[in-house]
Amino acid sequence: MKKMMMGLVGVMAFVWCVQAEAAEVTWQKDIKPIFDKQCAGCHGADSPEFEEFNKDKKKWADQSTGMRMNSFSLLISYVGWPESGALMRRLDDGSSKADKKAGNMYENLGATAAERKANLEIFKAWVGNWNLKRWKDVTKDELNSLKIKY
Repeated sequence: MKKMMMGLVGVMAFVWCVQAEAAEVTWQKDIKPIFDKQCAGCHGADSPEFEEFNKDKKKWADQSTGMRMNSFSLLISYVGWPESGALMRRLDDGSSKADKKAGNMYENLGATAAERKANLEIFKAWVGNWNLKRWKDVTKDELNSLKIKY
């Protein structure tokens, strides 16, 4: 009986681990496909990196180009550091703000309201601690609660 119980616990633990792994949101599995479809046109390989973009924002805006974010390492710099919260401020639907105004990139998350909402939820699950704070205002605990898995 004891062996059967241990076996049952083992099977249950295995099933739980498989489900948890499948539910985990990652850059490679979940975020990159959304990025490639919705964001790469303006934030892809032909876009300037942050410092180059900042030198002449008007030039790049006139070309409908944002800063490059087409890799995991580039994108997470807009989540954690040095541009803390920038991704969240731009993609937010307004529900995280007192004025309820959506971020300037929210509309680009999808062609329909349902698609935008679904994609935002995936980004929120990936980030983990969805807050709109800048680096100077972020606490160590808030940084530690970021998920941003590759």
